Amino acid sequence: MNAPLDLDWTTANQHLLVAEFARLRARLGEGDVAEAEQQVESAANCLPSPSAIDTLVTLFELSDFERDLLLLVAGAEMDARVAALCGEAAGQPMRPWASFGLALAVLPDPHWSALTPVAPLRRWRLIEVDESAGLTAGRLRLDERVLHFIAGLNYLDHRLAALLDAVPPASLMAEAHRDIAERAADQLADQAGRLPTVMLSGDDTDGQRDVAATLAQTLGVALFALRAADIPAAPHEQASLVSLWQREAALLGAGLLIVQGDDAPSAALSRFIPQIDGLLVVSGAHAPRIDGDSLHYSVSKLDAPGQRQLWQAALGDAADTLADTLDSLASQYRLGARRIAACARQVDRSDPADAAATLHRLSRGDGTALSDMAQHIVPCATWDDLILPDAQRRTLQQLAVHARHRITVHHDWGFAGKGARGLGIATLFSGESGTGKTLAAEVLAGELGLALYRIDLSAVISKYIGETEKNLRKVFDAAEDIGALLLFDEADALFGKRSEVKDSHDRYANIEVSYLLQRMEAYRGLAILTTNHKTALDTAFQRRLRFVVHFPYPDAVQREAIWRSIFPAATPLGDLDFVKLARLNATGGNIRNIALSAAFLAAEAGTPVSMAHLLRAAHLEAAKREKSPTDAETRGWV
Repeated sequence: MNAPLDLDWTTANQHLLVAEFARLRARLGEGDVAEAEQQVESAANCLPSPSAIDTLVTLFELSDFERDLLLLVAGAEMDARVAALCGEAAGQPMRPWASFGLALAVLPDPHWSALTPVAPLRRWRLIEVDESAGLTAGRLRLDERVLHFIAGLNYLDHRLAALLDAVPPASLMAEAHRDIAERAADQLADQAGRLPTVMLSGDDTDGQRDVAATLAQTLGVALFALRAADIPAAPHEQASLVSLWQREAALLGAGLLIVQGDDAPSAALSRFIPQIDGLLVVSGAHAPRIDGDSLHYSVSKLDAPGQRQLWQAALGDAADTLADTLDSLASQYRLGARRIAACARQVDRSDPADAAATLHRLSRGDGTALSDMAQHIVPCATWDDLILPDAQRRTLQQLAVHARHRITVHHDWGFAGKGARGLGIATLFSGESGTGKTLAAEVLAGELGLALYRIDLSAVISKYIGETEKNLRKVFDAAEDIGALLLFDEADALFGKRSEVKDSHDRYANIEVSYLLQRMEAYRGLAILTTNHKTALDTAFQRRLRFVVHFPYPDAVQREAIWRSIFPAATPLGDLDFVKLARLNATGGNIRNIALSAAFLAAEAGTPVSMAHLLRAAHLEAAKREKSPTDAETRGWV
């Protein structure tokens, strides 16, 4: 007897199919059945691993008759002679296809139950029946996905391709997250029967995906992700998706990851989960409630030391030269491992200064998540532009020190281990409009390299109960990810004194303020609140502030300094008397408006900025407040 040929699996699988179709032709009256069966056995011995048809038998627990029925229907699709013989055997040559009645007549060991809806062939949608001509006479079709699988082609079903994404293996991964994947794999490996659903909750969406990918890799299966929003609510549509996926999971050897969005878990998701067998992972901010067993793990973004370790791993040898930068990155931003790896790949590590700037820019991102409720301000001001008494300036500089050395004090020196409360740098700037509160925020953002966002209160405050809290959550969550400096400008309306509860709206308003106080206290970044009236703020709120800076109305010395610094170097100036200008009782904001208006007047006249232009501009600015400058303030200007 000749030794089996050394064929690759695809070729050997094709040879087996040819032999199987020859056996079926013999069953249909063309050829010797015993000889054909011997050819099948010879072809099977050449396979290095089980054939596609026998893999289906194992996966879906098919009987010998069900196996032959699948092959008969496949033969009618793939072998023209098999199709013709089917028509002749049924006495209808013009209908060259297989039917259940024909299969019952010509195939060995037939059983009627093979085509019941609960039997494998129809339960897993391996075979479809045209019931218009009756169950026995109707045409049998092989699902295209199954037909290609039998032929040796294994790919994701095209009906699922638009819904599912293949999840690649994790590259950079936190050790804490890798430990979760390993613990989950160990627990699943010990399970007998149906596997419990793995629930991953927390704020690290990418980290949850990496945990799921590592879990699947450990178990030796592929992983595909499905958005929870794409799960149909209608029962019949959901059942169709379940059967398609379960068949696909078996054919591909795959598990499913369901990714929730920002909304609360839906009823459709809770109904869908118990119908899925095999590896199922559900990720999101919160775990849905389901019937059945489940394993729960928290997967959130790491604290500053963990972030620093990820940066060190991502940058490799370059991490040593960027040590200070990594401390800054770890303390300012909350990024997942995938985002950190992507940032590290885009930097030129040969130039530390350029690498540091690039890493900060990439970490900040474009701030899209904040754009709907906050205005991005590009910081231009420096310490030289900020005219304040020495006490206030020292407080602001100390604030910058706290922001710059958070990771050292909180984590390296252990203060965070004493409790998370009060670790945020919530700051209040109080003072009249125009005294420099927003300008100081710009200076701090520029000094610390932070993205600065002014919160649009009209976009945050909602008349609907509970919506303001939801909007605030979005603001803080998005800001923490990019390390933004949040400027709640004119915050009195949002952070005012909590009201006495008189109705349900008052109660919910107080809940929103309480939520805000908690988030402010826990916020990892720098949040600055500005108010014109410090006394309007809740005293409980003030106790939770790290810094309180009062911006006084500028005196004559400070106003002179503001006037001397207000004009850009390129502005042509006439003979200006800054001492006389300082007699005008105005804030820094008013002075800037006057200087800008005077510059336009001078540009129109084609002359340098003069005292006459400034006098006219001062009157225009005062008119907005319906209060003209006094003679004492402007005497001697012209």
